[in-house]
Amino acid sequence: MIEAAGFTTISLTPVPDLTASVSVPRIAAIEYPLGRTLGQPGDTAGQMAVFRATFHALKRIDMSGGVIHLPFEWPESPKEVRSQERSVEPPPIAQHLQRHIWQLPRLLKRDVPDG
Repeated sequence: MIEAAGFTTISLTPVPDLTASVSVPRIAAIEYPLGRTLGQPGDTAGQMAVFRATFHALKRIDMSGGVIHLPFEWPESPKEVRSQERSVEPPPIAQHLQRHIWQLPRLLKRDVPDG
């Protein structure tokens, strides 16, 4: 609907095959870890470079379903990224489910519990 209204869109994703499976109009693929699509925390220059490259890809893709792989490489090994992720506090939804696992079926049906 957004595209039909005249707005051009693009999805920035580290998983282009999965993203393509939901029929997005354009894809900017990036080889970054999940959850860090724009880059490392606090790296303003690197994040701006990703934004600029994504917008440049938006201009270059002229057909629906087009994919451009951005020229960025993550500076750490996958093992280093995973070890850092373990030290990060789990997201609130994960914390809630750890305490209230019986609510998972409701959440999967999009029946979000109050409080």
